[in-house]
This record gives sequence, structure tokens and C-alpha cells, in this order.
Amino acid sequence: MRVAFLGLGAIGAPIASHLAGPYQLTVWNRTRAKADSFAAGRSVVVASTPRDAGTGAEVLLTCLPTSAEVEQVLFGAEGAAAALTRGALVIDCTSGDPGSSRRISARLAGMGIGFVDAPVSGGVSLAEKGDLTVMLGGSEADVARARPLVAVFGKKKVVHIGPVGAGHAVKGVNNALLAANILSAAEGITALVKAGVAPRVAVETINASSGASFVTQTLVPDRVLTGAYPRTFRLALLDKDCGIALDLVREMGVDGPVLAAVKARMAELRALLGEEEDYMAPFREAEKSAGVQIRG
Repeated sequence: MRVAFLGLGAIGAPIASHLAGPYQLTVWNRTRAKADSFAAGRSVVVASTPRDAGTGAEVLLTCLPTSAEVEQVLFGAEGAAAALTRGALVIDCTSGDPGSSRRISARLAGMGIGFVDAPVSGGVSLAEKGDLTVMLGGSEADVARARPLVAVFGKKKVVHIGPVGAGHAVKGVNNALLAANILSAAEGITALVKAGVAPRVAVETINASSGASFVTQTLVPDRVLTGAYPRTFRLALLDKDCGIALDLVREMGVDGPVLAAVKARMAELRALLGEEEDYMAPFREAEKSAGVQIRG
């Protein structure tokens, strides 16, 4: 099967690496050097434009920062959609927004092209292992076609959430909950350390108790207690996802004071720290504010 992949970022590149063996893969990235580096040592074709990547592709996957960029690479100048033939399928692994997904799907449907939103969760380490969770939104027929491809990198869980946009809705809420855990854990653990509790004792006790979360069980031990703070996922993108979740809450008429507070704080940190800071930066800011370090 001829497959095209657009967007070789921190998550996109490892996802694409799992597709490079089983499929005839063509890749495109806005920064050509990244695409050339990815293709080195692999049987992969590097396309000069999205349209070139889409030419002859039976399935096209996108993994970009936002839905706006997905629309651009599909329908903009040198967009891939014009090169796809009727019967092709677009699988969008972007953490996009449901409304844009429905608009993209309708436009592609008019061209005889299927669409599935397929955001992923698990981060870079699980993307490299192929152990991501994949949340699918689309028709039964399109999802059935997408499953064999996403199963290559979605070994942890592949689930059909519902119609187009449902996958992106769940991903947005999931990431808003992640942000809430990061912010609350940063504040609480920093306060404990300033109160004289040993950082590792605090974290290990929480992790044996009801306050445990992915943040305290995995991210804090690996990144905060070690002081490593690697840059794997941008705070700006997590802020964007919080906005997607909050928009959904408001659209559904649900009261959302907690998610609104999380979104406001994430936006504040994004403005303060810039577009490139990592999503675990709230811990570093809490440390700085309190004059302590969470190490041990």
C-alpha cells in the first residue's frame, strides 16, 4: 500500500518510522532537512510538497500542531488533497479540534475521500515503541480501513470513539486533565518540599495513595526528581488542547470552572515562557517561585 505521511515532529517522526517498513512510504515536512534525516537509511521517498506526497497515495496521514495546519497542507497552495484520487483515506493524528475535523471531513467527502481523526496519546517514548493509544473518529467503514495502519503504532489501545471529531474531543479533554494534574501537582509538591518534606518521600507517598496520577507516577520521577526536564511536548500545544476541551464544555452547556481555571493558567504560563517551553515547565516555575528544588 502506498502511504504518505505529512509532519515529522516529535510524535510524527516515530509514528512514521513504524510505517516505513510495512508500507511504501512517502514523507513530507515543512523543514526539508528533517525529512531527509528521517529518510536516511530507510526505504522512504521524500516529497518536496504536500501535493507531491499525496500523488499516488492510497492513505495519507497528517501529524501537525493544529487543525489549521492540517487544512493548509490539504487544501492550501500545493495541498495534498488535490493529488489524492477518489477512494483515498486521510488519517489525521494531529491533536486537532472537532469542528475543524468535521469541516475537513465534509470537504474531503465532496472529493470522494474518506477522513478519520486519529489523535494519539502516550508521548514520545511510547511513540518510539509503537505503544500509543489511538482515538478514532469517523464512519465505521473509514475506521475499519484505518485500523490496520494505526495498529502498527497503536499497540496499547485503538478505540473507535464515535463520528468524525469524537477522537479529537476525547484527546482535548484528556490533555486538559493532564494539564490539571501538572498544575496541581506542581503547586502541591512544591509546598510539601518547602514545608520540609523530602521530595522523594512526598512523591512516593502520593503514588501509594489516592492522589496518584500519570504525572506523579511517571513524569515527576523521570523529569522533576532527576532535574532532567527534557523538552518533549510544547506547553503551547498543551494550552491549545486545554482550549479545545474548554470549547467543548461550553458548547455542550456544561459548567466548567475548573477547566476554565486550568486554561487561564496555561495561557498565562505560555505568555510568560514562550512557544518553545516544555509542558512540565510549571514545576520549574513553582520551584523558582518558592525558592526550592524538587530533587531526590
